[in-house]
Amino acid sequence: MNRFTGVDYLDIESLLSDEERLVRDTVRAFVDDKIKPIIEECHREGTFPLQVVPELARLDLFGASIDDYGLPGLKGVAYGLIMQELERGDSGLRSMCSVQSSLVMYPIYTFGSQEQKDRWIPALASGEAIGCFGLTEPDFGSNPGGMRTTARRDGNEWVLNGAKQWITNGTLASVAVVWAKTDEGIRGFLVEKDTPGFTTRDQHGKFSLRASVTSELGFQDCRIPADNVLPKTVGLKNALMCLNEARYGIAWGGLGAAMDCYQTALDYAKERVQFGGQPIASHQLVQDKLVWMVTEISKGQLLALELARLKDAGRLKHYHVSMGKRNNIWVARESAKLAREILGANGIVDDYPVIRHMLNIESVYTYEGTHDIHGLVIGERITGIPAYNPPARKTSPQPDPVAQPVSD
Repeated sequence: MNRFTGVDYLDIESLLSDEERLVRDTVRAFVDDKIKPIIEECHREGTFPLQVVPELARLDLFGASIDDYGLPGLKGVAYGLIMQELERGDSGLRSMCSVQSSLVMYPIYTFGSQEQKDRWIPALASGEAIGCFGLTEPDFGSNPGGMRTTARRDGNEWVLNGAKQWITNGTLASVAVVWAKTDEGIRGFLVEKDTPGFTTRDQHGKFSLRASVTSELGFQDCRIPADNVLPKTVGLKNALMCLNEARYGIAWGGLGAAMDCYQTALDYAKERVQFGGQPIASHQLVQDKLVWMVTEISKGQLLALELARLKDAGRLKHYHVSMGKRNNIWVARESAKLAREILGANGIVDDYPVIRHMLNIESVYTYEGTHDIHGLVIGERITGIPAYNPPARKTSPQPDPVAQPVSD
């Protein structure tokens, strides 16, 4: 198997520190050695490769940004490069690690009590425990403020009722970070596996993210101890802070998928001979597709790097992350389409990774904020006018719909 050497048209390498290169190269080798040989079979079978979880933990890839509990406390670029390389392997792999780190460990570490942190951070970092994040509901994705899941205080317990859907790691999780409406506003709760009234079931029939576990969570008079509320959660903004962390990683991850598609198409075009014995890379139309890919990947790399610098300086805003997620996943989606065109019929078989990336990116394009919703986040920033839910034209005496916040 050929080792991946990266896509670096603009000498991005020179902008990285020795530590950042070491982190990237370590994860790159892991993906080449442990993920690439098995991922197509996982995709075919619709299974997540649980056997790699101990290795992910050994490499400190769970909670890599946390500077506590023996974790490395990596800065923005190094963490981003981890996500890039994992998604080069498969979006499902990056999703699992991203959820574990940004959507489970981050809220417990940021909003949890000392007891909650001491119990769960080491277990999640070691892979002994797997977590999931319950925000999206069957009827509420882009509008999380409309959630119907509720939590009611009853003495020394909270009683949860409702459902969450499209939850990565759901049936694998030892603990779920669940967001619910209370009399005090939206708050976060830790719901442990096997709690009475808590059920999980997997989503079947997926043609995307097949090497990832996607589940539905159900709560029917689910009683949890009062100590299981995340004490520092005070509203929807806390859930959105978690999503901002995850979206930042997705902006880097999309570049990994795009790079894999580009490199596969480039190698194929130089080897595939047609029309008089010339490689198809000699044709103008093929070169134009390759040029588009490498140009947009290069621009995406610079965007991701600037997001990282802003993050490390404490100046990264949600609307910056929206641009990164929106742009770089679009680049990955278009790169997969162009790579499939270059590969022709071979682009639809899993002898090559292109069709798998293409299918996966269709999910990444819409989860954790759709392409269009992130466009509206940016639009509000530059115009000062929110346009998430403009008043509908009245056809009856019913009141206009009320806009719900997408982000703070």
